[in-house]
Amino acid sequence: MTVTDNLPKDGAIGLEALEERLNADLAWLNLPPPAWLPPMSHAEGPVLDIAVVGAGMGGLAVAGALRLLGLHATLFDKAPRNFEGPWATTALMETLRSPKQISGPALDLPALTFSAWYQAQFGRAAWQSLEKIPRLQWADYLCWYRRVLNLDVRSEHEVKAVRPRQDHVVELTVEHDSTLQTVLARRVVLALGLEAFGGPLIPDFVNGLPRDQWSHSIEPLDYRRLAGKRVGVVGGSAAAMDCAGTALEVGAARVDLLVRRRDFPRINYAKGAGNPGFQYGYSSLADEWKLRFAQFTAAVGFPPPRASVLRVSRHPNAHFNFGCPVEQVKLLNDQLLVSTPRASFAFDYLILATGFRLDWGLHPEFASFSGEVKTWADTFTPPPGTELPELAATPYLSNTFQFEAKIPGCCPGMEHIYCFCFPSTLSNGHVTGLIPGVSIGAKRLAEALASSLYHEDREILYQRILDFDDPEVTGDEWQPEKLS
Repeated sequence: MTVTDNLPKDGAIGLEALEERLNADLAWLNLPPPAWLPPMSHAEGPVLDIAVVGAGMGGLAVAGALRLLGLHATLFDKAPRNFEGPWATTALMETLRSPKQISGPALDLPALTFSAWYQAQFGRAAWQSLEKIPRLQWADYLCWYRRVLNLDVRSEHEVKAVRPRQDHVVELTVEHDSTLQTVLARRVVLALGLEAFGGPLIPDFVNGLPRDQWSHSIEPLDYRRLAGKRVGVVGGSAAAMDCAGTALEVGAARVDLLVRRRDFPRINYAKGAGNPGFQYGYSSLADEWKLRFAQFTAAVGFPPPRASVLRVSRHPNAHFNFGCPVEQVKLLNDQLLVSTPRASFAFDYLILATGFRLDWGLHPEFASFSGEVKTWADTFTPPPGTELPELAATPYLSNTFQFEAKIPGCCPGMEHIYCFCFPSTLSNGHVTGLIPGVSIGAKRLAEALASSLYHEDREILYQRILDFDDPEVTGDEWQPEKLS
């Protein structure tokens, strides 16, 4: 008899049975271990072991990895419960880009994977016929992930300030129900996703235009208002395809994509880097090699996913305009007149899929330390002709995701803040915000936090060893030989 003999033939065992299996897996692995970190006392009140700012996929994965090491994380997220991250809010793709087989944040636990979650509900046949993971089902899966791991998520808690201090704690100001509270934590992990430490890149050509006639792809937009409108989408990225597809599906009269390049890139070289060697070895590469990777990807670009392009091109009123960087936009009689080198266009609405920029000034919550953060510009001067100005302000992080100070000692406590979000990519690779590598990054960070906290509490933990008094033998196990 095999393990699956007693399962329904279609594999749809139900979530309750899957959760029982997950609990059995954890029990067989003797996980999670008992809590081992001594509670920290402080004159100002309780101190959290680890605070995680952001409860999207990255934050959840870190908290889950910490729990499997016997550490407790408290997650703060400003979004309403079940709306953390972009999946059910600003994301517009129909399905995820990643292959459905990815393990994602499952932390090497098979019963914690999306595949197990999906098949438990819908069966093996449905799984085999599924081409890509639907975006909203991924959002539902992450909500289940949080629940079954019993993660401590504080929804509608917005972190308004993060202040490193000299007394081995980081101070956070948190707003909830219009009330500010001060929270102390020994370590803080910033799991802020794609927009961390910056915001949307807004080109100058929209300066002075009515704000109700344009938006950035990351901004919330009621696409229904675009029905019957002529819409321009600036960019040729996956996000541009998502915006264009959504506008077409709600009934836009015409959608023009204005793409700077002469053609789409054809090869997604990131897939060529999708192996354990890259995921585990990238962070220990020399700076020259990290920049070599970054320069190559910046030069060749990334193609939008095939399915995303087809989502747009199946509409006869969709138009792909290549070699059309926007030069100027004027307002005339409520129309946006857009000039490019190859043609001019008239739109009712303009969507900017123009990417993001790093700008600490957009995030006053980090003002107490952001000016002291060491950047790549502070650390490494690339050879002439290979400069990437957009990367110069990127934080230069340790291989355990810690911020470092420009001048050692100039910002005591900064080493207790960790960056587990998109700006860590240049230093640590694609192991934070991208689904395929997030477990690798989360486990590496969790192990680093466990090590750091153990070192900090080594005297207390050593004394625990000295005070340990559970006898292995009691003296009645043998009879000493009587010697003359």
